Amino acid sequence: MSNDITIIDYGIGNLASIKNMIKKIGGTSIITSDKSEIARASKIILPGVGAFGRGMKNLKSKGLIEILNEKVMVQKTPILGICLGMQLMTGHSEEGDVKGLGWINAKTTKFSKSMLPKHLKIPHMGWADVEIKSNPQLFDGAKTDIRYYFVHSYHVLCKKDTNVMAVSTHGFEFCCAIVQDNILGVQFHPEKSHKYGMQLLTNFMNNY
Repeated sequence: MSNDITIIDYGIGNLASIKNMIKKIGGTSIITSDKSEIARASKIILPGVGAFGRGMKNLKSKGLIEILNEKVMVQKTPILGICLGMQLMTGHSEEGDVKGLGWINAKTTKFSKSMLPKHLKIPHMGWADVEIKSNPQLFDGAKTDIRYYFVHSYHVLCKKDTNVMAVSTHGFEFCCAIVQDNILGVQFHPEKSHKYGMQLLTNFMNNY
């Protein structure tokens, strides 16, 4: 399998830190918004931070939605969504009432203050434990005491339990990783999660 990873540049995300982490684990990557380069991709990372609406607007303005749909839904190219990138894979977000890519039967919703103890804040920020619900190749080698770094105000609600790969807790249990065939997404930031993130990105690089 190829160790080359194509990181999608649509003007939103921690692109350099992801590229640096991939280099650290022995992989190679390119950061691009060029459709011809994306068309040749063997593995894709869709990163992202910030607002759902801006993310979709940027993908559309750069003309990337059609090529991503072709790669992901038709060619079944492995793709890993990170943070906002994972949320964009859902059908809809409450943030601005915006339609998403619709690759996963899920929606993106805001953490409700009424469901959180008073000492917990929004956004959910910092290190948190993660519990694996299904263990596809992305979590190979992961043990029960795994932790990742989160920064987010919205979380994903999947319609089907089979799409929930892992959960975490912020006042209540929420989905923090999704899966459907070649489509993978994580709400946390593996590029900021030290050895845990390195293992996950290594698995994405080597197992898909």
